[in-house]
Amino acid sequence: DVHRDLDEQSLDKIVEALRDQKIESIGIVFLHSYRNGTHERIAGERISKSLPEISVSLSCDVAPEIREYERASTTVANAYVKPLARDYLEELSERLYAHDISSPLMLMLSSGGLTNVGEVRRSPVQMLESGPAAGALAAADIGRAENLDQVLAFDMGGTTAKLCLIDGEEPEIVYRFEAAREKRFAEGSGLPIRISAVELIEIGAGGGSIARLDELGLLKAGPDSAGAAPGPIAYNRGGEQPTVTDADFALGYLSVDGFAGGEINVDLSAARSALAALANKVDLSPNDLAWGVHDLVNENMASAARVHIAEKGRDPRSYTLVATGGAGPVHAYYMARKLGIKKIICPRNAGVASAFGLLLAPARVDRTTAFAANLEKVDWWDLEAQFTRLEEDARQVIADTNIDTCDAVVQRLADLRNVGQGFELVVSLPNGPYDKNSHDDILAAYKTAYQTHFTRPPPNVPVAIAALRVRLTAPTQIIADDIDESDEATTRAKASREIYIPELGGLTNAVVFDRSHMAIGEEFHGPAVVEEAESTAVIGPGGRFHISKAGNLIIDLPEHQL
Repeated sequence: DVHRDLDEQSLDKIVEALRDQKIESIGIVFLHSYRNGTHERIAGERISKSLPEISVSLSCDVAPEIREYERASTTVANAYVKPLARDYLEELSERLYAHDISSPLMLMLSSGGLTNVGEVRRSPVQMLESGPAAGALAAADIGRAENLDQVLAFDMGGTTAKLCLIDGEEPEIVYRFEAAREKRFAEGSGLPIRISAVELIEIGAGGGSIARLDELGLLKAGPDSAGAAPGPIAYNRGGEQPTVTDADFALGYLSVDGFAGGEINVDLSAARSALAALANKVDLSPNDLAWGVHDLVNENMASAARVHIAEKGRDPRSYTLVATGGAGPVHAYYMARKLGIKKIICPRNAGVASAFGLLLAPARVDRTTAFAANLEKVDWWDLEAQFTRLEEDARQVIADTNIDTCDAVVQRLADLRNVGQGFELVVSLPNGPYDKNSHDDILAAYKTAYQTHFTRPPPNVPVAIAALRVRLTAPTQIIADDIDESDEATTRAKASREIYIPELGGLTNAVVFDRSHMAIGEEFHGPAVVEEAESTAVIGPGGRFHISKAGNLIIDLPEHQL
């Protein structure tokens, strides 16, 4: 209920201040708008009417959840990107129209689903983790194709690496996470964001991560990155500091000839000179320094994976590593050894796996609303009405995306906690509709989720509801064409070259295979390199590898190295 009307005179003064300061975007966050957004909407309409050029983000639309700091942080992030996203989408739509492309434009969300342009314009912060989410979907699909129950998705590109645990057929979805953490494992050191997202951990390590010495003379790699421009020194595009990719070239893991499909003329000598200059400062050979960079990055990624897996109460040795991204297969072998992982899978075209994940993604909508009530005293009619409203809203978004909602799947969830606790668990609920007879089923779902999360049953105290959530997914029927694999001809080695193998004492001759000309089922042994246009897989000595019937490169690590 409204206890005090909005102070419109103060609002008028704010409008004038915004005009004088030439503000481009604003986020509006009122203290209790998660329960009643009327005043936020009045303020937003007044500002939009007086200053139509300003982009407006309302917290009651972006993150209608209790706790004002997290809601404000999410709304500010949305306000920051909203005008940028608006301009980008307008230009993209114009270009599609100019090319006579009439298909509806869909965009990826952090939750691993597709949506329409209007939804993204309203709340572009939902796309914050969209690229890595698509990579996780691709890894999950690869796991299903190879009949795997436990997958560690590892996506390493030019600037960062991402890890995602997949138990079962789909990656786990979270509803709160932190962006831009200053300390990788320190909760609270980043910006809290309240959106639905595939659960990922980000590591400041990628092919463009810069190698350097710190004040103590210790070797470091990242988090600073050369990025795509100017990029690694080897790309000959103006880069001046040695990177992880430069080290991989120097170690022989990446081919100078035909790299990136021949689009980049690699300057190997420049990369080696930069690494040699760094090596001289610590009295190491250039090759040993390059291996140190490669190994350090692997250890950073393995350490992050250990912490994340341990927090989940799991054992990394029970997982299969699915390596994607341009740099993922290059680093997968020695990273898997550090984790005790026995098997690696590198899919076809691993460097563009995230793009493939987009083709697999369903349309998806997540909606939430605050709902404060004790489960023992809940108004069941109101509870069902709120869920129905959320579902109708979600179905409308799917319909606006030009996707049939007949096959849509609706999942109801709620943020539940023990009365007196300061945090909630997001619990999957049984299907509705709900009435007083639903009490025991909802309570049982909470007890199961609590036991899973904390490995102990909840205390015998009342349970409270803090928020209601609806997840609606619908198949998009976008199907990627199958790629035929040759299983008739015998595989012929493409070439051979020296690569750095630390357990063999240094540079060692290795066989190089062209991924597109490898026959299904034929087994080979490392040391070896398997190349394709978008990525390169490195296999150490003793490793066995073959192409599966599903077309994936399967690498089995030797037991004595685990």
